[in-house]
Amino acid sequence: MERLNLEGWLPIRVWQDAGQWQVDWCWFGDARLHQPFFRDAVEDALRLPFNQAFRRTTALSTLADWQACSPSLPPSAFIFHASRCGSTLISQMLAQLDNHIVISEPPPLDAFLRSDLPTVERRAAIKGLLSAYGQCRRGVEQRLVIKLDAWNIGELPLLRECFPETPWLFLYRDPLEIAVSHLRRPGVHMVPGMIGASVLDDEFPFSSREDYIARRLARLLVSGLAQCQAFGGWAVNYSELPQAMAGRLAALFALDFEQRRQVFAAAGQHAKQPSQVFAAAGQHAKQPSQVFVDDSEGKHREASTLLRERVERWAREPYEALEQLRKI
Repeated sequence: MERLNLEGWLPIRVWQDAGQWQVDWCWFGDARLHQPFFRDAVEDALRLPFNQAFRRTTALSTLADWQACSPSLPPSAFIFHASRCGSTLISQMLAQLDNHIVISEPPPLDAFLRSDLPTVERRAAIKGLLSAYGQCRRGVEQRLVIKLDAWNIGELPLLRECFPETPWLFLYRDPLEIAVSHLRRPGVHMVPGMIGASVLDDEFPFSSREDYIARRLARLLVSGLAQCQAFGGWAVNYSELPQAMAGRLAALFALDFEQRRQVFAAAGQHAKQPSQVFAAAGQHAKQPSQVFVDDSEGKHREASTLLRERVERWAREPYEALEQLRKI
């Protein structure tokens, strides 16, 4: 068989056509993936004249073929999270390092994790996909970090079957602060029917937006707690950031002293004082053009009586259990 060559190409979409899975690829060349989310990088790449003129679609088996032809970096860390709790901050700090590839919430991975593919085929697809993302397109990359969608915590056992040695963390935050954020601007997983079946679902009707958000948030925290207990994940509270990136998380991400300095310097902090609050950088992780402001106190003031009651009823207990686990 003629050697497959997909150098510079990355999978951007997977879909079914007449029952057969297909993979859409996009040309990235040696461009770094510095955007807050993978979909942002895809949008930028699709504006290139080359990608507007040429499309590349292959069968699902091409992922495994490319993995065999061009072995890549294995995943070095997975970031799971309860949403709106600092995961983008972590991924953006790591993305500043030349030797890191950071893929943030790639839709193809979510599609495979929650697909109806037979187990063996699904594992092969996931391994092939992450191998494609872990290609050393610039020749200096040494580590691959994957940030998943919040609801993917339910699929962590499958991911562990594929990569049993890869360390991972579960990031969370005071549930009232997360809930207020979703009331302001709901994530897709906080809108009924938007993401399909997931670990967030339950069988009970909801009485209000506040009730729906609090219950789904509770499911996230319960799942995160259970997976941390079962598979040895690192429980990390938003309140630890960004200091933890120079402390215990530096060990998880295998950051040496110079890399710790770089992630804080790139964030606009004083390189010798990485314990300063990230807000001092004046940069919002998800929206770099906006000024970052720590809004924890404001969210507590904004929360309605109903939201407080629902969060306390559904989400407070798993949050406190995560806090106990984190402090062990």
